[in-house]
Amino acid sequence: MTQPTTARFGKFRVLLGNTADPIVYAAPCGFTSKSLSLTKNLTDVNLPDCDDPDAVSWVGRDAESLSASVSGEGVLASESVETWLDAWEDSDAIPVKIEVEFAAKTVTWTGLMHVSTFTAGAEQGGRVTASVELQSDGELTRAVA
Repeated sequence: MTQPTTARFGKFRVLLGNTADPIVYAAPCGFTSKSLSLTKNLTDVNLPDCDDPDAVSWVGRDAESLSASVSGEGVLASESVETWLDAWEDSDAIPVKIEVEFAAKTVTWTGLMHVSTFTAGAEQGGRVTASVELQSDGELTRAVA
């Protein structure tokens, strides 16, 4: 049996960009979990049977739009708190790069995203945590190198 080639946690990176030219990307510290969700919004249409108009119709679906979101949570690191708050306060979308690095290739999505949610919390006896959600603003371009 051949084992799949996988990537470890540290090879999945969420990087925020600055306003420099060229953009400089850096991964804020503190995530202990993170995810990328790619969504396709669909519209439904009933497809009638032309030979039997009384037959139950099948549903056809057409792609309407694409969207992406990033979620992450972990400890609220002093090194990253201002980066997250600045991005959340910004009325403009910020440059974001998401990378998944495998042994033989790296898949990268690059585009603009809004920090839509920033939540800080803590439980007695524990550390302050943060939960962040980003939503795409326009196209994320995918590249494989």
